[in-house]
Amino acid sequence: PYLLVMALMVVTVARDWPYWVTLALAVPATAFQIRIFIFFHDCCHGSYFASKRANTILGYLTGVITLTPFEAWRHSHNVHHATSGDLDRRGTGDVWTLTVDEYLAASRWKRLGYRLVRIPFFLLIVVPVWFLIAYRIPGKHGARSVWITNLALAGIVTAFALTVGWQTYLAVQLPVALIAWSVGIWLFYVQHQYE
Repeated sequence: PYLLVMALMVVTVARDWPYWVTLALAVPATAFQIRIFIFFHDCCHGSYFASKRANTILGYLTGVITLTPFEAWRHSHNVHHATSGDLDRRGTGDVWTLTVDEYLAASRWKRLGYRLVRIPFFLLIVVPVWFLIAYRIPGKHGARSVWITNLALAGIVTAFALTVGWQTYLAVQLPVALIAWSVGIWLFYVQHQYE
């Protein structure tokens, strides 16, 4: 269903339909992409299949669809689970909740960052764009998956550029990716900030 909706979006752009039609189709495409990310998430935990290899294969495939390198995200997410809620071992993927004493003792820049990330525009627009860029850069953990994901995405972009044009690819992929990442970050934020 995800690929079908994405194909319909390509048709709307290629045939010069009003862009609002493409954006309207981005809503179900985003819902499908979020569902695909849930499969990806479960593969990262090794819980989608009994086989580790099957989880890894599906994790890589769903990672390309969701623009997220499998091994890099699996590592950071597992660190997140190991440290979430532990004020002495705050980990990766947290939106920190500082104590009053920590906030008062923090530098001006740390307090600014703490407040910025709680502004909806920053949390739902800037942070998703930052993550989309950050996951293109290999780090200490999962660098191979970053390279594999980047190469797969380069192949997809090249195929689109040679067939329907890179502008069409961006007009279809960017709204879906940005909306999906914004919704995903909002869900993680709400889940970790409220009971």
